[in-house]
Amino acid sequence: MEVSSLPISASLRAKLISGGYTSISSLFSVSHSDVARDLKISENQALEILRVASRRRGSERSNGTSSIVNGAQSAWEMLNEEKLLGRITTSCSELDDILGGGISCKEVTEIVLSMKINYLLIVSGGVPGIGKTQLGIQLAVNVQIPMDYGGLQGKAVYIEGSFMVERALQIAEACLEDMREYHGFLKRDLQACQVNMHPKDFLENIFYFRVCSYTEQIAVVNYLEKFISEHKDVKVVIIDSITFHFRQDFDDMALRTRLLGGMALKLMKLAKKFTLAVILLNQVTTKYTEGQYQLTLALGDSWSHACTNRVILYWNGNERYAYIDKSPSVRSAAAAYSVTGRGIRSSVSNCKRVKMM
Repeated sequence: MEVSSLPISASLRAKLISGGYTSISSLFSVSHSDVARDLKISENQALEILRVASRRRGSERSNGTSSIVNGAQSAWEMLNEEKLLGRITTSCSELDDILGGGISCKEVTEIVLSMKINYLLIVSGGVPGIGKTQLGIQLAVNVQIPMDYGGLQGKAVYIEGSFMVERALQIAEACLEDMREYHGFLKRDLQACQVNMHPKDFLENIFYFRVCSYTEQIAVVNYLEKFISEHKDVKVVIIDSITFHFRQDFDDMALRTRLLGGMALKLMKLAKKFTLAVILLNQVTTKYTEGQYQLTLALGDSWSHACTNRVILYWNGNERYAYIDKSPSVRSAAAAYSVTGRGIRSSVSNCKRVKMM
């Protein structure tokens, strides 16, 4: 149960969320003094918040709503369920292959930059031209590929401080060309598989949320469950980037860890509940140790367990590579890819036919 359901003032609810107390259960392991300090409110106000939360939990228990058990699921059922899950193609056949067919639904996948690059190449936390944001836009477009072409025929949620809509249009136009080429390649009945989509259809199916602070980002993530309940055809949520707003104005690292942990749990819950893919685009940061700068994940080691899969993007000479750093279902492997005017493509040839699912 979320704190947004508590019968308290809107300002206190906002302070709870900003302070990292996003669920009612998070209030039961702290004292009223801790709550007063974290929220910068009086101890009497903190005591009242804890009383209201306690009464709400007691009400749930008396109604039996806090102990609902759906029953066990066999490992065989889980395996068959996973085989039926859809995947989102990256438009690079080699990258799809090492991912087991593309980006998996019901999982959180983090896409980050490599630590194996020179510090002098870092510009505002990123490496120019690696294609992290390009891949995010590509997935927002590719999730809309119709089922007749092996896609999910879904919609996308894109959360970012800015969005390159012109680039999304270019990738959508290229995706339509690929679908028409694939259609001709299969030589199917024209009426049965005619491509009836237009570039504007792709753009209309990308829901964009602009965030400018970590509190706005938390608020959007908290709102996603309601939004997706009303738009059940959403099949991918992309956050670009998950780290940016949490790297600024944070002196209290414990608070940051608590906020990020709560957000990670919500995103994992969304992925499983709505059978969708959550894509977190991450940045690298620098750490000064032993007289030199080294690159590390922007949110530190504690964040490393927040995702199901992690894909690291890096340069190898003049070629871009993606490496499966973490996954419970596919082995570690690397694949080359290219960023072209048409979007993400195989590196062997920019003209190579895109592999539909």
